[in-house]
Amino acid sequence: MTAPLPVSFRTQVVGAALLDDARRPTAFLAAQRAYPPALRGLWEFPGGKQEPGESCEAALVRECAEELGAGVELLAEVPGPHAQGWPLKDTAAMRVWTGVLAAGSPAPAAGEDHLAVRWVRLDDDDAVLALPWIPADLPIVRALLEQLRD
Repeated sequence: MTAPLPVSFRTQVVGAALLDDARRPTAFLAAQRAYPPALRGLWEFPGGKQEPGESCEAALVRECAEELGAGVELLAEVPGPHAQGWPLKDTAAMRVWTGVLAAGSPAPAAGEDHLAVRWVRLDDDDAVLALPWIPADLPIVRALLEQLRD
């Protein structure tokens, strides 16, 4: 039996599934975690924590600029099972949006959150799911693949 979701998560996280093309995407951007040690080398959606007084969308645009050095245009949310998105742990949930690059070329900020970024091709679901994703991001990856098929 699965534990019920909390009414509200203390920490709101935001993530971007950046597509190579808004109309006919063939790939999305994934980022390889640098820390903590238990997650080092695993793949995730770039993003971060929402700051007080900031909308989720504004937080995501800011985080992509900080983490990737790139401007983004957000498209559609990948809806999760909770009003705050996808549960990450007991105290945090993540809302994820698709988007496209609006300015710059994505690269991890030196010595920061990510070791690398890479475009993940969408033509083979099994290959996408075989990447070593952070466990909490894997259901979101599945939902993204489903949303892009529709």
